[in-house]
Amino acid sequence: MLSFAEELLLLALDDEKGVIIDKTSIGYGLVGALLMDLSLMDRIEVDLDNLRLVDALPTGDSLFDWVLARIARSRETRTVAYWIITLRQESKDIEEQVLERLIHKQILREEEQKILWVFARRRYPMQNDREEKEVKTRIRSVVLSDDIPDSRDVVLISLIKACYLTNEIFSEEELPKVEKRIEQIARMDLIGQTVSRIIESVIRAIAMASLHP
Repeated sequence: MLSFAEELLLLALDDEKGVIIDKTSIGYGLVGALLMDLSLMDRIEVDLDNLRLVDALPTGDSLFDWVLARIARSRETRTVAYWIITLRQESKDIEEQVLERLIHKQILREEEQKILWVFARRRYPMQNDREEKEVKTRIRSVVLSDDIPDSRDVVLISLIKACYLTNEIFSEEELPKVEKRIEQIARMDLIGQTVSRIIESVIRAIAMASLHP
């Protein structure tokens, strides 16, 4: 089973270009994904106000254990927003580690692309698209039905909405029809709601800055 971060990154990659569609939102989304996995492992506990450490014992996964260690070092209880914003500063490293895992699982492959024959850029084209198709099929099935989604699907759908990735799964004709259902499901997850609010605030700030340089 892929982690939330792995599933989210697969959806965020442009299948043709092999690059991430939106670095700003995905950086926050990946942090949210790590916290969501830890929450489902009962390692952290989240309420409307705060995030609390429940179990700091290592999980055996270096990425999850790094997050747990950061939270454990805090001398006071912090909000979910605090941790998302703080850990977002390490999003480049998180992104690289998640990409490495997808390469190791032979889902992606790494290529170096020359721009103007001088500048090099890494790209990550799909090697095996089975997992991506399974994720999209699963999410479509949940959203296009009246079934009660399980906790993992709620988490991923809230992240997909927060990171503006719904158009990677649904067509332009489908989006107006599924918008309300996606909103209802996304509201079931506190971390996803926080990620969404932070991303919206960042985008507004960027827009304001561009209007008033």
